[in-house]
Amino acid sequence: MTDIATPAETGTAQPVRVTDTDADRALKAKHRAMWASGDYPTLASELIWSLGPILVDATGVHPGDRVLDVAAGSGNAAIPAALRGGAVVASDLAPELFEAGRRRATEAGVELEWREADAEALPFADDAFDVTLSCVGVMFAPHHRQAADELVRVTRSHGRIGLLSWTPEGFIGQMFKTMKPYAAPLPEGAQPAPLWGDEQHVRELLGDRVTDVTAERRTIGMDVLATPEAFRDYFKTHYGPTIAVYHRIADDPAQVEALDAALAELARQHGAGHPGTAFEWEYLLVTARVR
Repeated sequence: MTDIATPAETGTAQPVRVTDTDADRALKAKHRAMWASGDYPTLASELIWSLGPILVDATGVHPGDRVLDVAAGSGNAAIPAALRGGAVVASDLAPELFEAGRRRATEAGVELEWREADAEALPFADDAFDVTLSCVGVMFAPHHRQAADELVRVTRSHGRIGLLSWTPEGFIGQMFKTMKPYAAPLPEGAQPAPLWGDEQHVRELLGDRVTDVTAERRTIGMDVLATPEAFRDYFKTHYGPTIAVYHRIADDPAQVEALDAALAELARQHGAGHPGTAFEWEYLLVTARVR
């Protein structure tokens, strides 16, 4: 299934974008509610805040650059970009996350614009930005091709795109694999988020519209939440996707018990709770320049 419905499928004279359909609007409403649940801003601050500056450094944000952070959450890339002197717009499908971001930006002494926006239908003009970023954000847009098209569209010629995504093989990618048997099936046409952590997939999405592509697998180390069970329980209360899966199986104690055990074991296999063993989460860092 493509991201554009044909006239025969829609009964209209012109193609209809996925984002224009009732089904997609309902899907995006579910996504917004999912990310607004729990406490993602606290998770981002406590576990992965350091990823934002890494992405900003990799894309070489300069003073005066017009910067868009797509699926910005509470701003762990947008705020470092503003600290570098960029004129930053932080966009996200879930504006409920912005309050924490605004507080953090005020504490950092920077100003930026916060804008509700669907990564698959960005409300910005063509060529509007010098740098377009996404730090473990755009990867969760369900229609990858459409999201990639938007990243390229809003970035000016010779502008930079920077993407940081969890890999399928890393801890977060494997967490999604572990949760899959208990989660709702992906809607028709949607693709799994961790595919954005596969270099070949991202290269195919961006295609020949970009040049100077770099891709590097890296890891971020975790030294908090000492036990596997602590990591599992933290995600159960803070992370929207995990909360959504547990909500779906809440009436089945056997499934809840099985998922509890599986997530704790996954954390254990990746080194959580083992003194002297690194607990690291792998991500893919991609940069490119629009032709």
